[in-house]
Amino acid sequence: MPDVHSEYKRKFLVVIDDTPECDRAVTFAAHRVKRTGGTVLLLSVIDSADFQQFLGVEEVMRAEAREEAERLLDRRIARIAAIGEIRTETVIREGRPIEQIEKLIAEDPAIGILVLAASTSPEGPGPLVTAFASRSGGGALPILVTIVPGSMTDQQIVDVT
Repeated sequence: MPDVHSEYKRKFLVVIDDTPECDRAVTFAAHRVKRTGGTVLLLSVIDSADFQQFLGVEEVMRAEAREEAERLLDRRIARIAAIGEIRTETVIREGRPIEQIEKLIAEDPAIGILVLAASTSPEGPGPLVTAFASRSGGGALPILVTIVPGSMTDQQIVDVT
């Protein structure tokens, strides 16, 4: 009998940033992939709007932002490795985060689920959750969006995956 998990191509897209809730999304995606197969696709977006204010130092800022993106990705890859043998891919893009997420989803038909985690902040769930969860009709993403509560513990996430 063939190993279904080795043939499964679905990707769980997780947007990587320095927010505390990012780990919740990574943990959820990693445990789902561990259980069902597939790949965790980690996307880090360098917001290019930050560079346009400082002419002359733009390249230095861009290089520092890329180093920070790589550091954040490495930290999340280490977290996934601690969960188990899980296939991962990484992508670093430059631009506006929402636009880059949409572009990546359009370019990679294997992406089946966008995993986001809601902030526990009183200011709201966060800009990505707000942007993608509120869409409907023709503006909705062509994939599932999973929103993990930022207050969930690792064990609670394991229990639901």
